[in-house]
Amino acid sequence: MNATTGRHGKPVHLAVYDTLADWETGHAAAQLARAGHEIRTVGPSTTPVRSVGGLRVQPDLALDNVRPEDSALLILPGADLWDTGESLAPFARKARAFLDAGVPVAAICGATAGLAREGLLDDRDHTSAVSFYLAATGYAGAGRYVETDAVTDGTLITAGPTEPVAFAREILRLLGVYEGEVLDAWYRLFHDSDGQAYGVLEKAGAL
Repeated sequence: MNATTGRHGKPVHLAVYDTLADWETGHAAAQLARAGHEIRTVGPSTTPVRSVGGLRVQPDLALDNVRPEDSALLILPGADLWDTGESLAPFARKARAFLDAGVPVAAICGATAGLAREGLLDDRDHTSAVSFYLAATGYAGAGRYVETDAVTDGTLITAGPTEPVAFAREILRLLGVYEGEVLDAWYRLFHDSDGQAYGVLEKAGAL
């Protein structure tokens, strides 16, 4: 393992910005890190940001220095700022560059609205908090909206703010961390508090 990339090669990039929703990416980031993926935080710059919960986060690198070819995945959490101006629009544009390069993007809550404004949901199945939240962006993808916990369409994952575990499930599936009954057990344990799922994970060495 090397300190730059970890045993899985390219790092996962987790966007961080003021007012980011702390709860939305915790399951995904923690499980990816436990599985050996390096998590690198990406801010508008390297100036510290503060989450909606008041946590101070020092970004590892600035958005301008992130290239799709150097990444395994870009994760975009929700934040109040997605709906209060254009300050986070560069992250949506970066998501476009990732998707154009065939590199996965995972967006939850307000970040889905940012992708909608960027036109990235017009031709992809997706979900969010509620359909009318995205409709308010004026995007052209309403016909591709799916009423479910989380959606994967090719290399794009979307979810609403109340589904951080389902969001993580789709990320873990896409990156091949877990699959089949192990992935199902992981979801049942953390989403449903299903004690029987613990045994499946323990037997698989997934704890």
